[in-house]
Amino acid sequence: MSAVATLGQACWAAAAVKSKPTTAISQTHIRNPKPKSLSLPLSANSSCNHFFSFPPKTTLKSSSSSSSSVRTSVAAVDSDQLSSSDSADKEKPSRYYFVVANAKFMLDDEEHFQEQLCERLRYYGEKNKEQDFWLVIEPKFLDKFPNITKRLGRPAVALVSTNGPWITFMKLRLDRVLAESFEAASLEEALASNPTKIEFEKPQKWVAPYSKYESGWWEPFLPPGSKEEVKA
Repeated sequence: MSAVATLGQACWAAAAVKSKPTTAISQTHIRNPKPKSLSLPLSANSSCNHFFSFPPKTTLKSSSSSSSSVRTSVAAVDSDQLSSSDSADKEKPSRYYFVVANAKFMLDDEEHFQEQLCERLRYYGEKNKEQDFWLVIEPKFLDKFPNITKRLGRPAVALVSTNGPWITFMKLRLDRVLAESFEAASLEEALASNPTKIEFEKPQKWVAPYSKYESGWWEPFLPPGSKEEVKA
């Protein structure tokens, strides 16, 4: 019985000795807690930048500035390309096609010519299309074609259009006309003319079963602003 008691006392003593350091460690842990710097706000802990390896602010700013610079450069290049493209489109001349003959043939003798123009103007009106053909009396662009002017009776009249295939058709239809094309920077330049007075004598004898077209029928086909310059 005494042996059992002695053994129990020895076990209890050993347990007490074993638990004492733990108590001491716990007390030491309580008395000496870890530095409070980890519990402080991020801005108050001077070692946070090093601990979390944040990149320096200057690096971030430099990167942003570099990216912005690249975007600005690209935008500048694109803007220059667009500007040059727009200016090239504006400066690119347009091509105009024409048939030309003396005014007597075009406006007085060839009545089919008047019918063709009136029918086309009516068609454009029905389709709500913008007119792209004009009659030009004594056009200034003829100075560019000495080979034509030396074969041409004056005053001359030209049918001018931006529609090349239609001008080709009119050349075949009218037959006794000359055809060519040229480039001009603007419609005003292409249709520029020299003021000329047009007069046709009335035939003494008219044998056709229909009335002759009245003089001045061509005015709806003249370029804007030129009707006042031409007197029939």
